[in-house]
Amino acid sequence: MRPFFKRMSFWLQAVLWVTMLMMPLMSTAPDEVLTLPLYLRRLVMPLTLMAVFYANYLWLAPKYLRHEGNGLKLLLVNLLMISVLTIGLYEWMKLERELQRKELTKRGVIIPHRRGGPPPRIFYLGLIRDFYFLGTAAVLGCAVVMGRGWMASEKMRQKAEVARREAELKNLRNQMNPHFLLNTLNNIYALTAFDTEKAQAAIMELSKILRHMLYDNQQPYVKLTDEVDFINNYIKLMKIRLSSNVEVNTSIQLPKPCTLKIAPMILISLVENAFKHGISPTQKSYININISANNDKIECVVENSNFPKDGSDRSGHGIGLVQVGQRLELSYPGKFEWQKGTNEDNTLYTSKITIYDT
Repeated sequence: MRPFFKRMSFWLQAVLWVTMLMMPLMSTAPDEVLTLPLYLRRLVMPLTLMAVFYANYLWLAPKYLRHEGNGLKLLLVNLLMISVLTIGLYEWMKLERELQRKELTKRGVIIPHRRGGPPPRIFYLGLIRDFYFLGTAAVLGCAVVMGRGWMASEKMRQKAEVARREAELKNLRNQMNPHFLLNTLNNIYALTAFDTEKAQAAIMELSKILRHMLYDNQQPYVKLTDEVDFINNYIKLMKIRLSSNVEVNTSIQLPKPCTLKIAPMILISLVENAFKHGISPTQKSYININISANNDKIECVVENSNFPKDGSDRSGHGIGLVQVGQRLELSYPGKFEWQKGTNEDNTLYTSKITIYDT
């Protein structure tokens, strides 16, 4: 908890108090002697304003604004309080003028005595002026309380939003892990049917991948170098079962040393999608993977020959890329671009993710 003298509210109230205490000085005529008794008498109006302000700030507004529907009660209480104080101030000002007249008379200054008090116009203008200033003080007191309540509600809303986003991200990561693992196990299962040695090598690569998924994937952000190593291990795993007609090119361009971080398991879905849709068992195929980064952005471009699956093939169900879009929105709101699609003849598919403000 911060000390009171470091809080903004403390200094705002200090400025308010100093201003109020200086009001008698600002209303003193050039040829007038401001004695201590006169200064204290002229403090009545500023202190009344402060009393109305703090009555609303510390008591009335917190009491009545706590529940909906009490705004009318707060208004009526303030109208009654301000009306009584306005009349009291008028009577005090009459007394203060009389005391000032006596003081000036003692000093030999003769002021003609006005019978019947001030003219009605002056009387009403004085009442309206005092009522306005007291009403303004009441409104300010309520506004401060309402602003403080709004800020507290906004902080709670932001905390709830952060908690919701974290829970949603965690849920998406938990969904992605089984999805990714299922696809990898299907690949290894296919290898066991015709090449046991390659299947064993694939299991070794899978163990490295699982280590990253079990430990690093639980953090909201991981080192970009670790994520790139994870992608490279996945590519090695996929290459084990590729035929000679498939060409895979990888380009990694990271700063040295690289301290950048990234949300885990986002880029791998692009690579996985390329191996799923960019490889043909009979036609020449290729996959180009380019990952680059600097202090301003992280960029991943994946290009592959396009062999879309027909409607009867439901493997994977396409949830990987859907999750990528959701995770980008949650982890990098307003700080990313994702361009994806095929060329005109539908033979080339390109997916490009750019993450800014890294």
